[in-house]
Amino acid sequence: MCKNDIEKREKKRNYRLFIIFCTLYSIFYSLPLKAQCAMCRASLESEGNTMKSEAVNDGIVYLMVIPYVLVGIVGVVVYRMYTKKKTQ
Repeated sequence: MCKNDIEKREKKRNYRLFIIFCTLYSIFYSLPLKAQCAMCRASLESEGNTMKSEAVNDGIVYLMVIPYVLVGIVGVVVYRMYTKKKTQ
């Protein structure tokens, strides 16, 4: 084995560890989010039904996350295509 191969393997291992760390960190470290706009919040709080307002808040957070996940998937696909071309 040449020194260059060892360095490449080490970089790959470090990158994988970094990805694993970031994934675990994002899964286990979360903050309570409040994503309602002022008008939605005022409308839902005036009714006195907290269960309904929590459901609306969860729905807003769910809809907000989807574009970020899609952009992340596209980024991973492009990165893999780029590295695959580079190695060939």
